[in-house]
Amino acid sequence: MPTCKNYAYTAVLYCKYMSEQYDFISVGDIVVDAFIKLSKDQADVSTDMDTRRQTLHMPFGSKLEYDDVDVINAVGNSPNAAVSAKRLGLKTALVTSLGQDRNGKDCLEALRQEGVETDYVKLYEGKATNYHYVLRYGPERTILIKHEKFPYTLPDFGVPPRYIYFSSIGEHGIPFHHELATYIKNNPTTKLVFQPGSLQIKLGKDELKDLYAVTDIFFCNKEEAQEILETTEQHVPTLIAGIKALGPKLPVITDGPYGAYVTDEHGKSWHMPMYPDPADPVDRTGAGDAFASTFTAAIALGKTPDEALAWGPINSMSVVQYVGAQKGLLSREQLEEYLANRPAEYVAKEIN
Repeated sequence: MPTCKNYAYTAVLYCKYMSEQYDFISVGDIVVDAFIKLSKDQADVSTDMDTRRQTLHMPFGSKLEYDDVDVINAVGNSPNAAVSAKRLGLKTALVTSLGQDRNGKDCLEALRQEGVETDYVKLYEGKATNYHYVLRYGPERTILIKHEKFPYTLPDFGVPPRYIYFSSIGEHGIPFHHELATYIKNNPTTKLVFQPGSLQIKLGKDELKDLYAVTDIFFCNKEEAQEILETTEQHVPTLIAGIKALGPKLPVITDGPYGAYVTDEHGKSWHMPMYPDPADPVDRTGAGDAFASTFTAAIALGKTPDEALAWGPINSMSVVQYVGAQKGLLSREQLEEYLANRPAEYVAKEIN
């Protein structure tokens, strides 16, 4: 980051830039998603009755027709969260890396159109922008991922941001997790929000124990919590207690159609049901990102944990009505309108 003394001619500009504080800086990989809608005549899904986990089946060695494909730029856990926070009214930036290619330029333009600040987005010559394939079967999906090996470094933010939202990066970025943990330890006014991606979950809680220890808000679903804690425990409040023991002050666990749970710093817990879908879901991609980023935005805007728990499912409900993770993200005014017209049963209930 340039400093005022290095650039006398533009000192006023740089001093102003460095004095600005972001409400929400999202950190993590960015991708282009190609959504491939599978024909139900060519694929099938089975459900494990014990774990409720679903498996996609397609015949091996065949040429299978698909129904259609939608290509969507500038997505991924962290970009989705940045767009969500921006639409909800927070001053937002994204820390990520792109290839110096057509896909990278398209992603950069998409972020700018959303009003997400791109000062911390780096473009690399000779590297390919991350490109993922999303296999859609009805509203559910399986994502084929591949992370380009971009260098991970934490930029100089000048004024520490209010919140850093950290999510999916590649396994080669292990040292970056520890760099971020050190930054949070040295800048206690910045609150860390951690929504681990699949590769980070596989790293295990011991490898990332310093990051868990400085996390303020933590998000995962029930199955991810079981993997992190290396348990088959089914009771979500017990899983939350296990996550909280790792360090996060405000752990949140979602349980699909069974709603979401949160425990605050004082050990008080709530459960929130799903917000009812106005129509059958089209695509569930990004529902978790919408929930987590909206909960975080609500906390940043001064809401209590139980109030924030009411915000998150509304944006998730909206997102699943569209293909892709961002089209359905709501403005604050739209979200508050849904909240004002919520069903009587849509309330956070305190649990033991």
